[in-house]
Amino acid sequence: MLGLSREATIIILLAVAGFLIGGVYTTYKSAKFLATLLALGALLAGGGAVAWWLSSS
Repeated sequence: MLGLSREATIIILLAVAGFLIGGVYTTYKSAKFLATLLALGALLAGGGAVAWWLSSS
């Protein structure tokens, strides 16, 4: 991923997941559909970070 180290990539993915979870918390009462999309993105980013961490290399 753009020449970053493995650890940096995992940290960035976790940061993106955290940012998206904050968006879910903020938008849930006013825009449930958008909150659902943000939650899906957070799950994908978090899952990607975990998969990257567990992958062998």
